[in-house]
Amino acid sequence: MNWYEIASVAVTLFLIMDPLGNLPVFNALLSRLDQPRRTRVVARELVIAFFILLGFLFAGGTLLAFLGLTEPSLNIAGGVLLFIISLRMIFPGRPDHGDEAVDEDPLIVPLAVPLIAGPSTIAVLLLLSSSQPGRIGEWTVALFLAWIGTTILLLGSSPLLRLIGTRGSLALERLMGMILVILASQMLLDGIRDFVATL
Repeated sequence: MNWYEIASVAVTLFLIMDPLGNLPVFNALLSRLDQPRRTRVVARELVIAFFILLGFLFAGGTLLAFLGLTEPSLNIAGGVLLFIISLRMIFPGRPDHGDEAVDEDPLIVPLAVPLIAGPSTIAVLLLLSSSQPGRIGEWTVALFLAWIGTTILLLGSSPLLRLIGTRGSLALERLMGMILVILASQMLLDGIRDFVATL
């Protein structure tokens, strides 16, 4: 296994999952629940999101072949999605999900999908599985590492938010957004280069 590439992909997936940016949303949505139940809900949604992402990773090549999609188009689409999401991280305009009335704990939507297993994360996994299908094991390890990091942050969200505060969370989210802008630009350039090469 190439642990350097695994670590690189894991960090990329972790940044795209944006656990720091999702901390306030998770806390707002689950504010009516007591701490033990909140922990159970977050853990459940994290597990659901992991298996959804794992499914896209393993079925990515088959799905793309069935839909007739090419790697350049996936690169370009993933780059555009990632660029939009990273801009939202840098210039937050996300609606306050805490205003929504939640009588019972939310199932799958919006915590598992799209907050954790979002379109950009799925696009990156589809790209990895289609471009290098022989390394699915390595990408699975990378996904698991990114998911573990996200899980630790989200399960420890209450004390972490108290520690870094709202401004600290916003500053870290913007920093991750700047890094993702660079990654999105590279994905776009790779997609355009591969498309031009096929002409």
